[in-house]
Amino acid sequence: MKFSRRTFLHLAMGAAAIPALPRISRAQAFPSRPARIIVGFPPGGATDIQARLMGQWLSDRLGQPFVVENRAGASGNIGTEAVAKAPADGYTLLQVVTPHAINAALYTNLSFDFIRDIAPVICAARLSYVVAVNPSLPAATLPEFMAYAKANPGKINYGSAGQGTPQNIACELFKMMTGLNLVHVPYKGGAPAVTDLIAGHVQVVFAPVSEAMPHIKSGKLRPLAVTTAARLEVLADIPTVGEFVPGYEASGFAGIGAPRNTPVEIIAMLNKELNAGLADSKIKTRIVELGGTVLGGSPAEFGTIIAEAIEKWARVIKFAGIKAE
Repeated sequence: MKFSRRTFLHLAMGAAAIPALPRISRAQAFPSRPARIIVGFPPGGATDIQARLMGQWLSDRLGQPFVVENRAGASGNIGTEAVAKAPADGYTLLQVVTPHAINAALYTNLSFDFIRDIAPVICAARLSYVVAVNPSLPAATLPEFMAYAKANPGKINYGSAGQGTPQNIACELFKMMTGLNLVHVPYKGGAPAVTDLIAGHVQVVFAPVSEAMPHIKSGKLRPLAVTTAARLEVLADIPTVGEFVPGYEASGFAGIGAPRNTPVEIIAMLNKELNAGLADSKIKTRIVELGGTVLGGSPAEFGTIIAEAIEKWARVIKFAGIKAE
């Protein structure tokens, strides 16, 4: 289904602000039993780590366990479907990340509509990718890489975690804005792509900072630029892509969502507690280490972030002709 920008933003704000008939007494008693945060990806990655940070904070603050449950598969769609069909009582939450926005534009046969069926609670962080190359490549800066790629069209391979993943989309946006001819080599996950980059089988990867950082520190990978609008604290000396490609920005996000019609009182409580968690120095430090920038804010603000991401990545998907696997 295709929406205009105005419709996207209207739906996003509506999802954040208009649940049906909230039960005030139930909200006041929340939580009275354990809750779960569904993560649609395997354990151990940045998405999983951030969900566990938020879950532990809520457990400590609210006196009931908020347990992370990994339901990996179908680019996060399996976990999303479980939350979309769960009771709207606050006891089943979703770790909302960039692939959810991409999926909304990429898949046409899902059993749920993300904007309609998932109510935003809070955007915890913006996440960056780093343009990393093998040190053997004759390019020490992003302009040098761009010049080398222009002189060798179709000879530079870029790896990604798979078709339609954020790494794929981020590089396709780069190609769209520069006109460079880079060849996509999809892998089944980000780690294999980084491994082959180190081995020299591909020449560049737009990698999650958390995956690339150990290899950058060891000298096995060379960072050329980060994809966020501003430089990162953990890579302070590394420029942004936008410093050389004006207007380029390809950040991810991580936050919490809930089934539609979850009572506004419960969403407000979760939002308040999670905003407090994001002000905690230990949580802020960990998010920064993962290549993130702490955000926080209201449910409506997160709804706008999601809607704008869906619209943006839909344009890239159409331009690049990306199809769901």
